[in-house]
Amino acid sequence: MAGKFEIYQDKAGGFRFRLKAGNGEVIASSSESYKSKASALKGVESVRSNAGAAITDLT
Repeated sequence: MAGKFEIYQDKAGGFRFRLKAGNGEVIASSSESYKSKASALKGVESVRSNAGAAITDLT
């Protein structure tokens, strides 16, 4: 099963998103609460478009 993004409302009424793996495990979540669902969707699209970004090891 493929992974999926979920958009949900937090306790404060804001919108957040999380990425779940095919097995249902959460592998990433937004640290920011968005005021609108449309803004959360833009956050998802930003993550999707930048997913091919390089890895920088800061250790």
